[in-house]
Amino acid sequence: MANPLATPRENQAKILEYTGGKMGVSAVPGSGKTWTLSRLAAKLVREAGLRRGQQVLVVTLVNAARGKFEQQVRDFLEEGDLGTLYRVRTLHGLANDIVSERPGLVGLADDFQILDDFESREIVKEAIAAWFNARRNFGVEEYLRPEERQKEFALRAWRDEAAEIALDFIRQAKDFRQRPEALRAASGGYAEPLPLAEMCINVYEAYERSLRYRGAADFQDLIRLALDALDADVEFLERLRHRWPYILEDEAQDSSKLQEEILRRLVGEKGNWVRVGDPNQAIYETFTTANPKYLRDFLDEPGVTGQLLPDSGRSAPLIIGLANRLIEWSLSHPIEKIREKKPLAPPMIRALPVGNPVDTPLTIQLAVHQELTPAEERVFVAESLAGWLAENSDKTVAILLPTNVTGSEMAKVLRERQIKHTEVLRSTTATRQVAGSLLRILGLLSNPIDSQALSDAYIVWRRDQRQDPETQAVSTMLKRAAAVEQFVAPRDKDWLVDNVSRIELPGRYEVLERFRELVRRWQEAAVLPIDQLLLTAANDLFREPAEIATAYSIALYLRSYADLHPEHRLAEFVAELREIASNRRKVTGLSDDDEQFDPSRYKGQAVVMTHHGAKGLEWDRVYLMSVNNYDFPSADIFDSFMSDKWFARGGLNLRAEGLAQLRAIVSGARYREGDATGDARIEYAAERLRLLYVGITRARSELIVTWNKGRKGDLIAAKALPALERGTRDIKDSRDTNR
Repeated sequence: MANPLATPRENQAKILEYTGGKMGVSAVPGSGKTWTLSRLAAKLVREAGLRRGQQVLVVTLVNAARGKFEQQVRDFLEEGDLGTLYRVRTLHGLANDIVSERPGLVGLADDFQILDDFESREIVKEAIAAWFNARRNFGVEEYLRPEERQKEFALRAWRDEAAEIALDFIRQAKDFRQRPEALRAASGGYAEPLPLAEMCINVYEAYERSLRYRGAADFQDLIRLALDALDADVEFLERLRHRWPYILEDEAQDSSKLQEEILRRLVGEKGNWVRVGDPNQAIYETFTTANPKYLRDFLDEPGVTGQLLPDSGRSAPLIIGLANRLIEWSLSHPIEKIREKKPLAPPMIRALPVGNPVDTPLTIQLAVHQELTPAEERVFVAESLAGWLAENSDKTVAILLPTNVTGSEMAKVLRERQIKHTEVLRSTTATRQVAGSLLRILGLLSNPIDSQALSDAYIVWRRDQRQDPETQAVSTMLKRAAAVEQFVAPRDKDWLVDNVSRIELPGRYEVLERFRELVRRWQEAAVLPIDQLLLTAANDLFREPAEIATAYSIALYLRSYADLHPEHRLAEFVAELREIASNRRKVTGLSDDDEQFDPSRYKGQAVVMTHHGAKGLEWDRVYLMSVNNYDFPSADIFDSFMSDKWFARGGLNLRAEGLAQLRAIVSGARYREGDATGDARIEYAAERLRLLYVGITRARSELIVTWNKGRKGDLIAAKALPALERGTRDIKDSRDTNR
């Protein structure tokens, strides 16, 4: 919570002297940028002489940050009657406000809908399915390795990847403000065939038809249409400029070109705009159309006052030194193309004279020379964590991993060792367990003569006694049942009577009789809508309120899925539940995205999170896992990349090639296959350096960095890791000498 009595540091005080104009602020991790920007917003509310109907507008990246800003500005103002003089919005929320105020300007109805990412993805998947139905062998010769072209698994993987290529293509096309009909016309005049672009334009056309049918816009549309609305009506733009005479922007390094253009329009040539960010923490470039170069260019513009927030009170001096060492090393990176990108750049972080955590022998532990398998790495971290938690129950600790899947694998080890933890992943263990239970029931209903499915459903129903020998014995009996229908709906023969004696095994007989009644009940409910079917099963399976609430959210999610796909049957719902249970699908209503995660609420337990999810947070101790040349590559010739699909010919990054074909159509430049793949590897390696920097700067007092050899045993430590070890050793030796 903001402390209105705290004294600003010297550099914070300079920013708080702002009265107008354009100002850019480079803020290092732990420099108090949110505190400073919130305090500046409160100062402007009190002192800027706002007129009737005017507000200070604060723009953030995500909802969690919006809530934090609102709270801190309230704390600084203290007076309750000033709440109408400021407004905090995300960039997408601001765009929605603009479009909703004048939807007719951009051809939308007053009651237009907004499609979320899930709905957008489903529309694209349908369009891709239609494309491949008409062109079954599309792209097989062009893009698949010869040895994979006849394998059904590889063909399915290619079609799945095609949907992702189309999604990226559509997002980037909208960021270019390119409509499908314009791309279609431009591609017709292109000198050579561009197969990926042809597919994506076709999908884009189908996607836009679907949006028009729904009277809807997607998230990317909101940004584009907001800009269109501002350009379409000068009076409307002037009215908004009057309403928001001061605009304060946080996390500006994560803005896209269109998002920046919206704010430029609202500010105008002589307006008041403060942009705060850290290009060294730009870690979403791979997933979005954002780019830190837009903030860097702004900081260099004539007329922009530059300020620094270089002082950090977050971390121990050794951790700060390690982060600075990573910046220095990146500037002399052994790969020239990465060096030219300057993925990390000054300002360096400065520790405060007083107030930072102190260095100890445990402050930095870099496991450079420990060559562990992924399983051994998880055990190593779990054992280290268990010992630490036994002596530090009043402190916070996080385990940061590259993906949600590796996060759930780590959580499984912690659970097996009964180490207290909480998951902040795409889905939690509890969610996956509920989804997995419901999956088993739907699996039986979709394949009612499968004895294995019957046995699985029984184990789910008896999960509280699943390790009991009697439960295991009954499960084995059901698995071996020759005819499931003779158990569920016997006619001439009753499997239960023939195989279980009511006299000799009365308890077993009664349990199986109850189970049979439940199976019949679920089968009767199979004709109901999917949400009602799931809730019927959930009522029989779960007792804990949290489990019931989770099942309810999953049921609502699948109901929305069914509304998008009215033709789908149980088999498709089983597949979707499997995605949730496998941690590959996020269920709306079960995430904390709209709330600010507070590590201080989880003292004495480990927080399991992805490296990306940890941005903006801090813990006393941090474990950075899997820092190898796959999760943190440097574009060496022996590095492999997540984006390079195993089935793709020549190691092509097909998403990058699709975007390159889009740029060729828009610009008229020549497309050369493979150039975009190479460029994408450099961009990705640069972003992973920034991600490593973010991970390091999450730690206050202690940082442990580990790596693993991968499933095949062919990975090595990330190139930066040995350099960081040498730098840390030099810093320690220098300090010992000076003593």
